[in-house]
This record gives sequence, C-alpha cells and structure tokens, in this order.
Amino acid sequence: MPLVEITYAPHVPHAVLKELAAMLPHAVSLAVECPEEPYDGDLQPGDVELRFRPHGPFDVSGMDIVVEVRSKWFESRATNRQDRVDDLCKAVVDACGLADVGVYLSLPIAAWAQS
Repeated sequence: MPLVEITYAPHVPHAVLKELAAMLPHAVSLAVECPEEPYDGDLQPGDVELRFRPHGPFDVSGMDIVVEVRSKWFESRATNRQDRVDDLCKAVVDACGLADVGVYLSLPIAAWAQS
C-alpha cells in the first residue's frame, strides 16, 4: 500500500487539491504497479493512503506542491524508478496546472499489515 503525503503552498486553490485527491490514487497505483503487487484498476479502502498537509510556518519550500510516495521496495519497482516518478510527476502537473511541482518516490524495505 503506498503512503502518499502531499504538501502544498497556501495559494494552491481548493479545487486543485480536490482534483489531486481524485486522481492520485489511480496515478500512484500505476506508478508503483509491479508483478509482486499488480494493479487491477479496482481500488479498495486502504490501497492508497493520501495525507494532505499545508506548508507550516517554519517549512522552507519553493514548490507549490510536493508529492511524496512511499511504497514497499521490490527489485522490479526499483529498476525503473526514475521513469515511474517522471510519469507520476507529469500526471500531477497535468492535473493541477501548476509549474512548481515535485514528486519523490521512496521504496524502503518495509512490511504492511491491515485489518
């Protein structure tokens, strides 16, 4: 299950955040799809966790939006991670229309349990 944190500048419109909330689960699922965790297009609760956070008073960032994706490491994900993050960044830019967007893909060795 990918964990996705979206930080955003105060001037980012609510409509943009709403659009990101709608498109990111699918786009992130495509970005991290692999043989070990295939994506069937049928997202269920818990498949992608989104967390939105406005820039805080002490945050330092020149970006309008930063999307950080953490998903379990698999060799098949790691071999082309730059292509994956480039494609996801393009999808985010296309959806939000902002120029200053960053996307970070982290693939830690991890485990997940869900009830």
